[in-house]
Amino acid sequence: MRGYHTGKAAGTGDGDGFLAVIVGDGFPLLLATAASLVLAGGFAMFLAATGEFLPHDIRYLGMSAADLCSIDHCRIVRFMIHDRAAFGGALFAVGVLYAYLVLFPLRQRQAWAWWLLAISAGAGFGSFLAYLGYGYLDTWHGVGTLLLLPVFLIGLLRSRRRIDHQASPLVPRSARELPALSARRRAGRACLLLGAVGTALGGLTILWVGITDIFVPEDLAFMGLPAEQLQAINPRLVPLMAHDRAGFGGAVFTLGLTAFCCLWCSPPTRALWEALLVSGGVALAAAIGVHWVVGYTDLWHLAPAFAAAASMIVGLALMIPPVTPARAPT
Repeated sequence: MRGYHTGKAAGTGDGDGFLAVIVGDGFPLLLATAASLVLAGGFAMFLAATGEFLPHDIRYLGMSAADLCSIDHCRIVRFMIHDRAAFGGALFAVGVLYAYLVLFPLRQRQAWAWWLLAISAGAGFGSFLAYLGYGYLDTWHGVGTLLLLPVFLIGLLRSRRRIDHQASPLVPRSARELPALSARRRAGRACLLLGAVGTALGGLTILWVGITDIFVPEDLAFMGLPAEQLQAINPRLVPLMAHDRAGFGGAVFTLGLTAFCCLWCSPPTRALWEALLVSGGVALAAAIGVHWVVGYTDLWHLAPAFAAAASMIVGLALMIPPVTPARAPT
């Protein structure tokens, strides 16, 4: 019976170390990282759906979600929910794309997939540093990062020996297969690439806003309060909201970067199409759907998300992989 492994034979002789067998070629650790991101994103979306704060949020603010909801017709809480739900969707989507990278191009020894994991995760983990300037340390996020980072790094280092070191990470394998694509599928790929670029730029914009102004005019109009009044309600409220915004921006940028590089470097396989469908569908459903749930329906504010959704729907529709006929039984 065949099992999934990519390194040496899966034997566990007397000379094999316990940890070495668990770590293997690094792929199990990288898949554990992807699964952790998916679970963390799912939990963030679940928590946003409940409308509750985490225990350390409550300790930091000295207020529960119910206490804050009694002010300003609950618009402040609903605004925070909308950022946290969208963050969860982006984090979930990044985890899905990481799983694709590990299970397909990295398993096929493609150097670009290893480099993309290293660069993309560097951007994602690095965005945690943006939180430190707000005077609020998200302890759950901090502990989760400290636990996950060594798992990812060990997996990355162990898997490096599995890649093709003769191949340049700057040369996409898909370049050799593009001439064989139909005009329809090329157009679909272009739509998806444009959507990924827009997502990455949108993430950078959100991250920059979180570091600087924290709010855009539409945010303040939805809450019906200026930033000074938010500060007067609770001096720790704005730092907490800035933390949420920066985390959301970092996750969206990482998602856009990862999706773009997957599209640019990978051949247009069914596995890639399905990974983009799941990751993009969850991320956009969370980002757009939560606005209607909380009542934040400013069309100008939602225009970038609608554009990303349109590019994804059109791109995936044009890129639908051909149906492979089933093999006759032998």
